[in-house]
Amino acid sequence: MDTRTPLPASQQPIAMSSRQNTSASAGLRLLRTAIGAACYFVFYFVQQMAELFAPLLLIAGAAWAALPALVKTLTRTTASADPQAHDAIASVANAIPEQITLAGHELTASGLICDGLGLMAVAAAGATLAMLVGRKL
Repeated sequence: MDTRTPLPASQQPIAMSSRQNTSASAGLRLLRTAIGAACYFVFYFVQQMAELFAPLLLIAGAAWAALPALVKTLTRTTASADPQAHDAIASVANAIPEQITLAGHELTASGLICDGLGLMAVAAAGATLAMLVGRKL
């Protein structure tokens, strides 16, 4: 017959199942951290690319939209001064396209401006999501 008294819970040896649970939870934490880091990278990369291209598209769209108006103003001011200059400026005004088809996509001045604003929204969303994921890490 066994006459030993049982040990208190704090002094009992760690069971094999609890060791497996701690290693499994450490593996899950590592996996969660890896997934969070990958998401943070993607969100931050998208934010950086959007911040790079948004101003370019906005400026290109605004310049393209303003160019015909500027050329028409120049045409009106040079009409009485020099007929040859007037003809040259008029031919330049007619050469400015309203839309460009590039690889099957139609680009317009207003479309570039809208795309630039959309990229600014994407940059803001990427910054917000990167911040949220960064807090969870």
